[in-house]
Amino acid sequence: MRLLIKNGTIVNSDGQIKANVLIENDTIVDIINHEVPTDLVIDAEGKLVFPGLIDMHVHFRDPGQEYKDDINSGSECAVAGGVTTCLPMANTNPVNDNASITRAMIQKSKERGLIDLLPIGAISQSFKGDKIVEMGDMIEAGAVAFSDDGLPVSSSAVMRQALEYSQHFNSFVINHSEDCSLCRHGVMNEGATATALGLKGMPSEQEEIMIARDLLLAKLTKGHIHVAHVSSEWSLKLIKFAKEEGINITCEVTPHHFTFSDKHLLTYDTYFKMSPPLRADKDVNAIREALTSGLVDIIATDHAPHHNDEKFVEFDNAPFGILGLQTLIPLTLGLVNDGVITLERMVELTSANPAKILNLKNKGKIAKGMLADIAIIDPKKEYVYDRAFNKSKSQNSPLINQKLRGAAVVTIKSGKVVYDFPNCI
Repeated sequence: MRLLIKNGTIVNSDGQIKANVLIENDTIVDIINHEVPTDLVIDAEGKLVFPGLIDMHVHFRDPGQEYKDDINSGSECAVAGGVTTCLPMANTNPVNDNASITRAMIQKSKERGLIDLLPIGAISQSFKGDKIVEMGDMIEAGAVAFSDDGLPVSSSAVMRQALEYSQHFNSFVINHSEDCSLCRHGVMNEGATATALGLKGMPSEQEEIMIARDLLLAKLTKGHIHVAHVSSEWSLKLIKFAKEEGINITCEVTPHHFTFSDKHLLTYDTYFKMSPPLRADKDVNAIREALTSGLVDIIATDHAPHHNDEKFVEFDNAPFGILGLQTLIPLTLGLVNDGVITLERMVELTSANPAKILNLKNKGKIAKGMLADIAIIDPKKEYVYDRAFNKSKSQNSPLINQKLRGAAVVTIKSGKVVYDFPNCI
């Protein structure tokens, strides 16, 4: 099949160009300035043509909690958000700590056929934190990295072993930075807002202490540590120091942490309850500055669905987590509109850098010979993010029923249209 995307503005991490994209089967075969006979023509006038977004941090709850989301509904959320590659975390039930579960997850995704699913395997067997998994077997089955996300690896010896073994397999470790001895059953950021609300707080030091430990272990082992969902100013200072010292460290931030602060919890809305928690305004500003400076490597959603009944309880009892895949584009375009980042930097954070970290040589760029994974984005598209638009089985986003601006209007995976905003083609 031949497909032509015409009149759009192609945005890569190194620049923009107004041109047409010619696709044949699953590959971009040329960037041209004229039209040629094709099976399908998509007019992208006034729209941005991005490489397909790559989300390195999602929770699809499959296997085990498919009532929240599963691989099928998660894939539908992804393509509705312009995301064509997802890395689901291992905190499933049973835990993705062996090759058979990894293979089953990938097979289910292939049967749905919307995205590339690259599972993240557990660091420790059954998430117990004492023995690492058989990394070689899991990588052979399709795992791309290792994390006990949702629980910290408290043992420095186990984390050291994970960094050493993952390096041997040209892989890396994603940490969940949390010193549980400082959590004190906290449910939000420790500070003035928590005091005013009468809720137990979690200091940012619980994150920073574990980041400090893990960057030192990465220095010791020369392994690659990727810091998930950075939320505090001092975490970023530690990461900056580590990078300046040549330690093999990368990091991600989430849209909710650069958009909202702990002040949004003044209404006791459990949809704003997440881990790490929303921090103070100074932390939000530090994250935005780090996005501008280039310190942050990627934006990932930490898409974490929960059933309404689980969130519709007292604040202390509600689970942590927020949906993110379908709000990734509008919230990140908010950074562009505010002058925090450029469109080119947006591509770097959401596609080019993830592709580089994951060594996906045919992704992350709109260019001849690359895989035809493409998100056509209308930055001016206004719509209500309501229950009908939401593709998740869950509704746990404070943006539900809010008017948003900016959306993926067409998503193409391996040369096939897998998502079409109503009336866009």
